[in-house]
Amino acid sequence: MLLHVDIPTETDLRALAEARHPASVSIFLPTTPVAGEISGDRIDLKNLAHEALAQLEASGVAKRDREAIGDQLAELVEDDDFWRFQANSLAVYATPDMVRTYRVPNALTRAFDVADRFHLKPLLRAVTFGQGAYVLALSLGHVRLLQLTAEQPATEVKLHGLPRSATDALGVSSLGVGTESRRSDTAAGQRARLVQFCRIVDRALRPYLAGKHVPLFLAADTAIGAIYRSVSSYPHLAPFGIDKTPESLSDSGISEEARRLLDRLHAEEVAALKAEFADRKGSGRATADIDQAARAATQGAVQTLLVDIDRIVPGFVDDETGAVTFADANDAAAYGVVDEVARRALQSGARVMAVRAADLPTDSPVAAILRWAA
Repeated sequence: MLLHVDIPTETDLRALAEARHPASVSIFLPTTPVAGEISGDRIDLKNLAHEALAQLEASGVAKRDREAIGDQLAELVEDDDFWRFQANSLAVYATPDMVRTYRVPNALTRAFDVADRFHLKPLLRAVTFGQGAYVLALSLGHVRLLQLTAEQPATEVKLHGLPRSATDALGVSSLGVGTESRRSDTAAGQRARLVQFCRIVDRALRPYLAGKHVPLFLAADTAIGAIYRSVSSYPHLAPFGIDKTPESLSDSGISEEARRLLDRLHAEEVAALKAEFADRKGSGRATADIDQAARAATQGAVQTLLVDIDRIVPGFVDDETGAVTFADANDAAAYGVVDEVARRALQSGARVMAVRAADLPTDSPVAAILRWAA
């Protein structure tokens, strides 16, 4: 099923994090990419918009601001072209002056939030764990780079200079035939040629992958895979891959294997962060206390922050000190303080990850790894 996604960029996130308006509405709902089944999603957005507008009215927001938001959301509900192309979830951000939408591949919980700032945590989930990867299918007779995205299975990336095979890379008819000396016929000589072949492949990939942060999985038998890993210059080559000859795999088979590897990569990343949190907690360089995390984020002391994507803790965070005042209810005056901690951590250059409750090291909705002791 084809998903149509528009994942927020870092610039998008910063703009949303910095936006301020007394009437800021954030709406999240699961959607379907099946064009013939979206009528229920449109009704769901209409209902969530109605609930959000009612909360704005109860909080005393000016009628003209409520009407401006209501008109924009109604136009979105009625936009047939927009609803033709959807993913698994939709995030909508609205003020009287603007509306922004993001179609994301992950499953978001139906919810809305009204405050003087946008609710970012659900959207952060879409960028916490990327849905894409590259796969290098590598064997003596087969070289291809495949791209796997959230919206489609693996497709080949055509690169100038990427050899089709080892013999193509080395300009020989056979790896067992020497051109300068009989040394190339020996086992050591053949290995030297395999190393040369892998370096040629790496050089061909380097300009295309430069600056990217997407995982690269290797689909190769263990022997040639080990050689390629020893010469690869791409820093995001995954430590594990598809240990099969690529000729034995279809593109759909590679897609299935790569998605399983992505899940494994994400799980291992979370496990490593939980271990780092436990290690640093004893020296005061990690905290699961919301107030301490808010103060640390305000001071720029947060290095990595994990937040519960689903749990909302209403309240306020002091602009200067970061001190937290908790509220009894989530209304248009209070906002989610965990979301505010995430916003401040983002602005100080911290890595912020929105995760499920089971992926947090404690029962708290926050886990902050600090740059220095609190």
